[in-house]
Amino acid sequence: MLPALLRKMHLGKALENNDWEAIRKDLDILPIGRVNGSSSEKEILDVFSKYGLRIIRSEEEGTLSEVEVWGTGKPMREFLWSEDMADACIHLMENINFKDIVEKKQELSRNKNQIVNTHINIGTGKEIAIEELAKTIKKTIGFKGGLFFNSSKPDGAMRKLTDSSKLNALGWKYKIELDEGIQKMYSWYTRVVEV
Repeated sequence: MLPALLRKMHLGKALENNDWEAIRKDLDILPIGRVNGSSSEKEILDVFSKYGLRIIRSEEEGTLSEVEVWGTGKPMREFLWSEDMADACIHLMENINFKDIVEKKQELSRNKNQIVNTHINIGTGKEIAIEELAKTIKKTIGFKGGLFFNSSKPDGAMRKLTDSSKLNALGWKYKIELDEGIQKMYSWYTRVVEV
């Protein structure tokens, strides 16, 4: 969801700036269906509209665009930088012995022969509403257009938050905050599409 919103707002910003060169470069790298950088402006605008990026032209205000976000924007989601995920896995492999986790769980269990709940969640333990996420991406990118929350589309589960307290107690904590992760992702994305 986050990369899709980021891309739609990047393309929306390019539309607002009438930057068809940036749009065509993006579509050459990652076509949408059969639409690529050599497609006509009409074909490009039609596929954008189909996938939730619409433009509204106003002679006084220039080009305005609108990005569709599925659902109400109220569900809460947790995001973790991929390198933090890898770092957590390495931390566990290098520092934690599964036998120690099993023994600790068995100490706390009534049934000493049963091994339960030895999994370890990797996450931040922080959540953000999809609406706030979209506004954060919008601000980071500098997208001036609107956001349309399409409540006829599904919200999905209202919350998806991991309990990473066990991992934190084992000596690991994430490093990249959401705002920084969005900025890093957008910097990488613009380097790729500007090649």
